Amino acid sequence: MKERELRRSMAVFPIGAVMKLTDLTARQIRYYEDQDLIFPARNDGNRRMYSLNDMDVLLEIKDYLTDGLNIAGIKKVYEKSKEELANVKNKSISDDEVRRILEREIIQQSRFNKPNTNLR
Repeated sequence: MKERELRRSMAVFPIGAVMKLTDLTARQIRYYEDQDLIFPARNDGNRRMYSLNDMDVLLEIKDYLTDGLNIAGIKKVYEKSKEELANVKNKSISDDEVRRILEREIIQQSRFNKPNTNLR
């Protein structure tokens, strides 16, 4: 694992810091965990600890909700992304190509699931 990715995956933020940085409530964050959208680490005292990657996912979830996607739709987006990653892992392509594939998929998914605001 690259050093940068290792740093981004280190679970060092308590829920209070995550709440401030994401503008989400503890209840919302725990709900997304209950829905298997995020998977925070636990420290020795069993407290949730979050990484920068976890915060990226939380902000992405927040954006999807703002764009009109519901939790079921968000789960589908992530399931599709996991499938794409599994397919990509079987091929020999670069990290940049993987990123481009996932970005295209997310953009395409968000275009099809946006509510039509021109109907008023």
